[in-house]
Amino acid sequence: MIRELRTLLAVAREGTFAAAGDKIGLTQAAVSAQMQRLESELGFELFDRKGRAAKLNKLGHQTLLQAQELIRLYENLGSPSVGAPPSVLVNVGAIASAQRSLLPAALTRFHRQHPQCRTRIVPGLSLELLNAVDAGEIDLAVVIRPPFSLQKDLRWTTLVSEPFRLIAPRNVAGDDWAELLSSQQFIRYDRSSFGGRQVDKFLRGMHFALREVCEVDELEAIVKLVANGLGVALVPQVAAFRRWPAAVRAIDLGAHTFHREVGLVHRAFGNLSEPVRDLANLIRSCADSSGDADPC
Repeated sequence: MIRELRTLLAVAREGTFAAAGDKIGLTQAAVSAQMQRLESELGFELFDRKGRAAKLNKLGHQTLLQAQELIRLYENLGSPSVGAPPSVLVNVGAIASAQRSLLPAALTRFHRQHPQCRTRIVPGLSLELLNAVDAGEIDLAVVIRPPFSLQKDLRWTTLVSEPFRLIAPRNVAGDDWAELLSSQQFIRYDRSSFGGRQVDKFLRGMHFALREVCEVDELEAIVKLVANGLGVALVPQVAAFRRWPAAVRAIDLGAHTFHREVGLVHRAFGNLSEPVRDLANLIRSCADSSGDADPC
């Protein structure tokens, strides 16, 4: 089964059976056969299959975490470190911007305080990560605040509140954000994300007639498209964009400014292990000092 578990990891990393096969030297059919064999041995499906696409389902994500640990143990068979105390793994979900801004300082301090612990950062959209915390697949997550109430056993702490700005190419004249939205091509923040939903709600409320050119989830990609002159966009001013690229300028929305809240979600503190509680506190502490020259 180890061979099938390694292939499962490759599929999770590469995104498709074909790409995983290319990476590990198997045909797409061989990868598919291995995954079917693994599902048969486990007694449940790992993927939601639609056409040629195969996406890990909830049990698939849970199995993936267990597979990583099993492979690690398998690779350490006969190692002198076998008698050492087992390390504690803390699984942390994080949206892309949080991985760059909020987590590095907190993780550095955490590993200095807990040298026996390992951490694994799980990327994803806020909704996926929220569901993973609820299902117990990860310990905590840094996500965008959802537009609905959290499950009753989950706890929320706002870490940062990020104002949305209109960004435009530097060579496009004008400081009237409403006029620029109406006259320029528009690059939309993906509506499948919580932040994108905020943008969509704002635009529908303002009744703008837009000239949409594309829809993108990754904020850095949106900023680069604006810098390339493709159009304008509404994006949150995250920590990474305190200084915008030279080819981009940001325009304040004034009284119409709305914000994206990024926060920490986890189960009640009484249900968390000591390392998870400590990491949650460190993430809060680093977020509180994020405006300092040397945060955290």
